[in-house]
Amino acid sequence: MRRARKINFPAVSARDVDGEWEAGLRLEFAAALFELSDIGPAYRLDGHARNIFKKVAALSASETTVAHQNPRHDDQAHRNPPWKEPPRLPRKKPLPRAKYTQAELTAIFERFRQQRPAPTGELDHVNPFTLLVAVVLSAQATDVGVNKATKKLFQIAPTPQQMLALGEERVREEIKTIGLYRNKAKNVIALCEQLLDQHGGVVPEDRDALTALPGVGRKTANVVLSMAFGVPTIAVDTHIFRIGNRLGLAPGKTVDDVESILERRIPRDYLYHAHHWLILHGRYVCKARKPDCDACVIADLCKAKVKTNSVPAPLQRLEG
Repeated sequence: MRRARKINFPAVSARDVDGEWEAGLRLEFAAALFELSDIGPAYRLDGHARNIFKKVAALSASETTVAHQNPRHDDQAHRNPPWKEPPRLPRKKPLPRAKYTQAELTAIFERFRQQRPAPTGELDHVNPFTLLVAVVLSAQATDVGVNKATKKLFQIAPTPQQMLALGEERVREEIKTIGLYRNKAKNVIALCEQLLDQHGGVVPEDRDALTALPGVGRKTANVVLSMAFGVPTIAVDTHIFRIGNRLGLAPGKTVDDVESILERRIPRDYLYHAHHWLILHGRYVCKARKPDCDACVIADLCKAKVKTNSVPAPLQRLEG
């Protein structure tokens, strides 16, 4: 009787083996395992697992036969294996070295919370649809300018059906005071058509579905998800991008980098309102040209190179 030689094989269940088969079990390993005429009881494989290995062995034998007939086939088999390769999940970029401790981050956002306990956006809207339109129109425009342009528009057309009924020419006339109004009017009408055709006239609560709409990018989608549906997201605009890099909260070369770092670093209890706190801080205190460090409530914690004061301003409750 032929003596079995030892093969190092980890103890696995049938489900484990099935999973390994789907993930791409190496054919040469299966061939080595089936060199024996029978599998010893020490491997503890049930019938289901055994059948799986037999399939692998049969494939291995088939590959060997074809490889002898066509030497190039062996290389092709490695490039195009008979199993389905598992999808590779994108790796998150490693976080850059933190300038702030967790205690410092908590203190920063706690002061923002005390200053503005319930911050709200500055774009006027009456429902998720008008919020979506307002954010689309706000690109390359101020919130004040958008509010002036949409005041009458949202009174006469607060739904996709009514906006579509107005037509592109009428929408263009209503928003002509803001920048890029011709292209924005075209996007608003196309956005309404797609909402009606694909979503029953309802603004979707999904980022991918939102970004598939005309004129809607990731920042716009994040604003809508946060303000309309209560999803804790960070919509990185010019203010947040500047604050993230200047203060060292989220140093990144792209808005996606800054968004990812902030979402992973900001304490979870403060994440929902963090978007508004950072925008308002950047808009009214940590301004682009000349930061108003005397009015900064986190001046003692701030690690920006451009800061001119290390004494925090008194905490006063503000609206908005």
